[in-house]
Amino acid sequence: MPLANPHPIDSAAVLAWYDHHARELPWRVSPADRRAGLRPDPYRVWLSEIMLQQTTVAAVKAYFLRFTALWPRVHDLAAAPLDSVLREWAGLGYYARARNLHACAQAVVRDHAGIFPDTAAGLQALPGIGAYTSAAIAAICFDERVAVLDGNLDRVLARYYALKVPVREAKEALRGALQLAVPERAGDFAQAMMDLGATICAPRAAMCLVCPLHDGCEARREGEPTRYPIKPQKAERPVRRGHAFVMQDAAGDVYLQSRPAKGLLAGMTEVPTSDWGELSGDPAFPLVADWRHRGQVVHVFTHFRLELDVWSAVVAPDGLETGWWAAPEALGGEALPTLFRKVLAAAGLD
Repeated sequence: MPLANPHPIDSAAVLAWYDHHARELPWRVSPADRRAGLRPDPYRVWLSEIMLQQTTVAAVKAYFLRFTALWPRVHDLAAAPLDSVLREWAGLGYYARARNLHACAQAVVRDHAGIFPDTAAGLQALPGIGAYTSAAIAAICFDERVAVLDGNLDRVLARYYALKVPVREAKEALRGALQLAVPERAGDFAQAMMDLGATICAPRAAMCLVCPLHDGCEARREGEPTRYPIKPQKAERPVRRGHAFVMQDAAGDVYLQSRPAKGLLAGMTEVPTSDWGELSGDPAFPLVADWRHRGQVVHVFTHFRLELDVWSAVVAPDGLETGWWAAPEALGGEALPTLFRKVLAAAGLD
């Protein structure tokens, strides 16, 4: 669809703003350091971009610093056991990203001698790197003049063009308009536009008076910028239900097991649960014991809402051979996703 705005995106104004207002981020090379000849590390940029998918900068910083302390180079991450990577990833969600992260590190070391490809096309051939991430790494690290369009940029451009349809209906038109604006400093421009969306043209506020795109913005001209982007009609999220069983032995150790290698939360650590379905039904306890109901936890995944009734009991370890027993004080080091940390907290194990 055509975009109605007579003003092209002013990349020079965006870069001038960025030179003075760039956010300080642990994976970023500042504009001043770039001018001095320091280049961004593709490993650190790639790691940050994978972590930032569906997650905020504030949440990612601590994970990023811990990962780079443990595995400062792609060779180190490639050599790490997958279980260790999953354990450190716990809490970031979308655990397929962690498995792809590990597979990608191994592919870079195995197939590229530890050197990331320097084009978006080459990067996109690696495991877990899609169109957005490949463009971001290629622009930020190698100044490839490619449009980098993420959720923040969707919002900035939807306002700039006063887009009258949801972004997903005009994605390619927005990408084309952004591509025309990409300057020689492609990496700084990409990060500048990200910063605009994160700080100036935010979801619930638009500080138009200090925005470098102020003069050409159609939503600002209309006087109601936060009306954009137009929200798509949301489908109702289905609900699934089930039971979770927290078992402790006489010493207080907790029984844990690994989830299947494929599917939701694949390879992560859990306590046993029933199947998750539309109806929870009566619990089919894994062992005969004095089970206590400990309440319900609710966890929202991308495509459904999960409601789990939590049960706990002290049990004899007989018949539990596929998992392992962990001391309560060691639970923090297990690869438990947020859902199962909620379950354990409901059972009194924080």
